[in-house]
Amino acid sequence: MGWSGMVEYARMTVDLLVTGATGFIGSRVAAAARGRPGVRVRTLSRRTPPKGPVAGTVPGDLADPRTLYGGCAGVDVLVHCASRVGGDPESAAAVNDLGTKALVEEALRSGVRRIVYVSTAAVHGRGPFRGTRPGEAPIAPASDTSRTRAAAERHVLDAGGLVLRPHLVHGEGDRWVVPGLVGLLRELSATVTGCTAFHSMIDVETLGRAVVAAALSPHHGPGAHYVGHPDPVPAAELLAAVCDRVERPGRGATVDVATARARAAGSPRALHHLGLLTVDHWFTDDGFWKDLDCSPGEGFARTFARAAPWYRSYVTAG
Repeated sequence: MGWSGMVEYARMTVDLLVTGATGFIGSRVAAAARGRPGVRVRTLSRRTPPKGPVAGTVPGDLADPRTLYGGCAGVDVLVHCASRVGGDPESAAAVNDLGTKALVEEALRSGVRRIVYVSTAAVHGRGPFRGTRPGEAPIAPASDTSRTRAAAERHVLDAGGLVLRPHLVHGEGDRWVVPGLVGLLRELSATVTGCTAFHSMIDVETLGRAVVAAALSPHHGPGAHYVGHPDPVPAAELLAAVCDRVERPGRGATVDVATARARAAGSPRALHHLGLLTVDHWFTDDGFWKDLDCSPGEGFARTFARAAPWYRSYVTAG
């Protein structure tokens, strides 16, 4: 892959292929790429409309590697955002591990100059992590999804690609972080006191812009980076924002962490989100934002406030 040639991109048209472009993160990446001058965007889709392929759409299914052949022809930059989250271990491996392997092989065969994979800091496991920098934490995934995404990272890194690891991503379309916290509070019929953890967070709009900026940057070579706002978010601030702007179950009732853990004992999802409030997952990477044509954006309070109306609508409908 000709990494040094990326500096030429400022003077030419770039053909950029996005996988997962209908997803929570991938849709923002595709939108940000379309907003960059000189970038032609294609998207990989496993669904062919009844009237045939749409312009700019490349047919291909990560679960069926045979369909990926030819999909990277003429592509300069591949931004791989598609992942199978949840489901059985076999389907996760088929998409995240074997599908990524086949996609990377096709990209290399086609002469793609840069491969970027949007992964997750969950490849490190459940922590605690406090001020952890790239290379300091082992790869120790704790779920089938994270294990197969760690395998996907290895395929990309072995090909000389760039891996980006956000931790908690929030904003319109988030159906896991904030809705999961609301579910926990409903399970407890109270909010939780004594939460001292810190978390790396980023709003999805900023993440989309940052991924594209990194994909086109001549300063960002192969390797893995954490992608989050430089200021970690205290769990107490996150919880207060959810209660103040989205939903406050229990009419203001409170419980301590030990009581919350006992009440949530029968719900793995609730216990997982209680862990978010009590275990540090703070990753720091000054090198990612340095020389990047994108800022880390506004802090958590402002970005969360903009998304709050969507969250209220979503958790009410759910």
